[in-house]
Amino acid sequence: MNPRPIKIHDSLTNGLRELEPRDPEKIGLYVCGPTVYSRIHVGNARPYVVFALFKRFLQHEGYDVTLVENVTDINDKIYVAARERHVPSEELAREMTERYRADTNRLELGRPDREPLASETVGEIIDLIKSLIERGHAYASDGDVYFSVRSFDGYGKLSNRRLEDLEPGEQGEPEEDTALKRDPLDFALWKAHKPDEDTAWESPWGPGRPGWHIECSAMAETILGLDFDVHGGGTDLVFPHHENEIAQTEGGRGRPLARMWMHNGMVRFEEEKMAKSVGNVTLLADALDRHGRDALVLYFLRGHYRQPLAYSDELLEDAARAVERIANFARLVGKGAAGGSNPAVAGHRDAFFEALRDDFNTPRALASLFDLISEVNRAGVTADVEPALAEMLGVIGLEDLLAADAPVDEELLRLAAERDEARLARDFDLADRKRDELRRRGYEVRDTPEGPELVPLRDSG
Repeated sequence: MNPRPIKIHDSLTNGLRELEPRDPEKIGLYVCGPTVYSRIHVGNARPYVVFALFKRFLQHEGYDVTLVENVTDINDKIYVAARERHVPSEELAREMTERYRADTNRLELGRPDREPLASETVGEIIDLIKSLIERGHAYASDGDVYFSVRSFDGYGKLSNRRLEDLEPGEQGEPEEDTALKRDPLDFALWKAHKPDEDTAWESPWGPGRPGWHIECSAMAETILGLDFDVHGGGTDLVFPHHENEIAQTEGGRGRPLARMWMHNGMVRFEEEKMAKSVGNVTLLADALDRHGRDALVLYFLRGHYRQPLAYSDELLEDAARAVERIANFARLVGKGAAGGSNPAVAGHRDAFFEALRDDFNTPRALASLFDLISEVNRAGVTADVEPALAEMLGVIGLEDLLAADAPVDEELLRLAAERDEARLARDFDLADRKRDELRRRGYEVRDTPEGPELVPLRDSG
């Protein structure tokens, strides 16, 4: 293996850095996943898509990639949502974890290699907290344990924040009891059990549960070890979450958690971050029903991962038109080539992958793809077009556009029509059952202005 250099913008150094794996030919990639108190929205899906495709690109370049995306199933938001629904918090977390996996499966980009749960990593979390106490970076206080921010000299190096500029409690969580802290800047590693919480784990400090930040430090280390290659997530996690991860791991272990930090920008709806707390969310499942997975994947690809990305139905409809252009080109290519080769094909293909090697620049890569389409439409199909197109589309998750149209039997058409009728009647439970039956039979149903369309599913593994 002799890979070409890949450069990624590292949030820790605030500049482009060449990817230099800890282990030759292997990449360890950890991405912060969802807190499962409700169904995920399009904004939550952006890191899922970005890093699933980044993994594909790294594999194309010859690396053996392990992608880890955690699920936070212990959190204050889960307790609050469970009380509002009058269900046990474990039941809510389990249900929303299943819905998260079902919704992201519909993106057909493959599952992460590992999806650890916070609830299954409590022993490792306790071990890391013990180490922090032993090294003088944490202290117990009436059943809680807090990280002493001023004990860690490097605090703020990821977010470029100075201690003197921080507001009291800014990097903690809303329910933390400031009276138990030695310093208002400290944040919780372990929280004593409260009467209105229906789960607790035993610890040296009494029954309780982990704080949010310590979960990812422990899960990442448990699976990938220390000093792994890339830690990813949204820019909203830079502070306090990722800043605290760095402090916890370096304070408790004396070694870096990750070599590089890679952050995607937020999805914005009418100039605001798409967020459940704001109430301006479009659920991933609804966006997939309305626009289809190909249009949604292309929509994400059109924005550079580091930049904010505006969301609207018009942008998704425009992405759907671009998908159709690629699909029409793929049909033309599939009809056969005139033979020979066109030197421009290799040039566009090479420009496509060079763009991805330059900070995973998917908009520039797409421009090279459409340059290829324009060139071939002008000069004609040659024998080298199909393999180049297949290689490019496979890396960006649009390989299904190469598939030939398949006949669909009458039973499947009937199920699709029944689902459409149920959806229009707002009987969403029945519509979901019809959709699930179609998926069991190997088809995805997509809503178009002309009515429901059936598309063969690809393997999501």
